[in-house]
Amino acid sequence: MNDSRYIITGLIVFIVLVTFPFWANAGKAAPAPAPSLDTPAIQQLPEKQCVEATAYMRTDHMKLLDEWRTQVVREGKRIYVASNGKEYEMSLEKTCLECHSSKAQFCDQCHNYLDVQPDCWTCHIEPKENK
Repeated sequence: MNDSRYIITGLIVFIVLVTFPFWANAGKAAPAPAPSLDTPAIQQLPEKQCVEATAYMRTDHMKLLDEWRTQVVREGKRIYVASNGKEYEMSLEKTCLECHSSKAQFCDQCHNYLDVQPDCWTCHIEPKENK
C-alpha cells in the first residue's frame, strides 16, 4: 500500500500520454474540400449534369468505376445507362476526365483529405495538368 501514490501517478501519466493526440487536436479538423465546378469543360456543357446525381457521385463514385471496369474488361460492355436514361461511354478518360480535367482539383483534393489511395492510375495514364 506504500506504493499506491506511485501507481496512481503512473496511471495519470499513462492516461495523459495515451489521450494526448485526441485532446491536443480537438477542434482543429481541416475543412472539407469543395471542388470548384468552374472548369472550362463544364462551363461549355449545355446541361451541367454528371453521369449520376451529385450526392451519389460523392459517396459511391468508386463503386461506379469498379462496376464500369468489370463490365468493360470482363463483359465487353461499353455503354452505361444512367438512372435518368441517358447513355454514357464507360471510360474514365473519355467520360469522367472530359469534364473533371484537373486531377489535382477533382481527385487529389478529396482523396488526400480522406486519406484514401484509389488504384485508378495503376491501369490508366495519369492526366497531365494544364498550368
